[in-house]
Amino acid sequence: MVKLKAKILDIDYRGVIINRSDARKIGVLDGDRIQIIDESTGVFVQAFVSTTEKMLGTGEVGIYHLTNKRLNAKEGDVYEVRFADRPTSIEYIRKKMDGGKLTADETNAIVTDIVDDILSPGEITAYITGSYIQGLDLDEVEYLTRSMVSTGERLNFTSHPIVDKHSIGGVPGNKISLLVVPIIAAAGLKIPKTSSRAITGAGGTADLMEILAPVTFSAEEVQKMTEKAGGVIVWGGATNIAPADDKIIIYEYPLKIDARGQMLASVMAKKYAAGADLVVIDIPVGQHAKVTTVEEGRKLAREFIDLGDRLGMKVECAITYGESPIGHAIGVNLEVREALLILEGAEVPGSLLQKSISIAGMALEMSGKAQNGEGANVAHELLKNGKALEKMKQIIEIQGGDPKVKADDITPGKHSFDVNAPETGYVVEMNNRALITIARTAGAPHDEGAGIYLHKKKGQHVRKGEPIFTIYADREWRLEKSIETARQLMPLIVEGMLIDRIPSGYWRTEVR
Repeated sequence: MVKLKAKILDIDYRGVIINRSDARKIGVLDGDRIQIIDESTGVFVQAFVSTTEKMLGTGEVGIYHLTNKRLNAKEGDVYEVRFADRPTSIEYIRKKMDGGKLTADETNAIVTDIVDDILSPGEITAYITGSYIQGLDLDEVEYLTRSMVSTGERLNFTSHPIVDKHSIGGVPGNKISLLVVPIIAAAGLKIPKTSSRAITGAGGTADLMEILAPVTFSAEEVQKMTEKAGGVIVWGGATNIAPADDKIIIYEYPLKIDARGQMLASVMAKKYAAGADLVVIDIPVGQHAKVTTVEEGRKLAREFIDLGDRLGMKVECAITYGESPIGHAIGVNLEVREALLILEGAEVPGSLLQKSISIAGMALEMSGKAQNGEGANVAHELLKNGKALEKMKQIIEIQGGDPKVKADDITPGKHSFDVNAPETGYVVEMNNRALITIARTAGAPHDEGAGIYLHKKKGQHVRKGEPIFTIYADREWRLEKSIETARQLMPLIVEGMLIDRIPSGYWRTEVR
């Protein structure tokens, strides 16, 4: 045990850093843990250690921002620092990595230590990787779901039913929540839609909604806004609803993985904590989607339904076409503009309209707001009569945005590049993953104007020299990089077209 003086490190990271000389006195190495104790209050935190020779002098402890949230240390405060044992949750993580089945208590220990910032980034990554490789059975998924909910806040509505929806993703341009939420709310139902930011895509629902209004709210604020407007579209990461999920997502992101068991728990924990009674799950199926076959989609649907039964929620799943993007727009501003156009009365693109009213229609039938088989028609009518648009304006306004915003106010990036068809023929293949990669290379989702607009989709005829898609970017260097990525990936194939041509005249269209 030693006494060290606090040095506050304003870096959004967890853990502490100490001089190696002090580390030897305490008996710790890099990756070990210490307790930092405020003797006057009894408050303490446990944190994993990094060591340094020069960054800090002896007698100092550098405390990162996330660790200091709990300790609330001030610069120069003196703390008692002592060795701390490794948490038992590390043994449970190793058990999962070795192929063992976790119990409810073991799962809860891991989730609690993730939420309390006890586990290091490497340890959390090990848990994610172990679950990804070894898999989680439905018991383990239920344990994980319940633990995610119990370690965060919950919404408690006095009137029911509460409706929610979710898409497992993997298909670019999936902006249907911007239509489904106002349709459902316009029918007189409550839908507190908490959404994620993009992990591997070109724009998550929270990224899109943030163009129209703020999305960062507490759970209490989400509940109050939903009670008043009937619906919200907010970022789940700010609500402290199932906070372990958002921490896990952070470490899934660099690995570009979405483990099946953790995905099931992630989706259902957010719905359960939001108080949902009725949930519609969209499962896109296609060669380049997360789910590649209808059979696999049906199996996943059964898992969602079974998990819903265990949690007391009625779940229905839609197996949807995932071979090509939804609508023509991929990327934040482009997608928001396309969704607003539908709300304002446009009937195209048909894929966006039909999918939106189909998913909303399922929820309307489940809630009794529409007869079986009539849900899509009722949803379409709420779009045509303007009630969904008015409800969206209410949602935008209650979240602090401008309810007068129109589709024409949302513009793509100022730099663009047309990719023209080299031959006359039909679009015979679209590679979703390649399209997402190109959009992200152009800057999506962080650059709001970046993305792709598809002039032609699968099965459509195109003439030689006509544009088949346009890449947009906010920054010219990103556009240039995305053009090269597109040339390498060839995301659209026109029947009869060459795979490559050197030198490639196909890519000589002028950059604007």
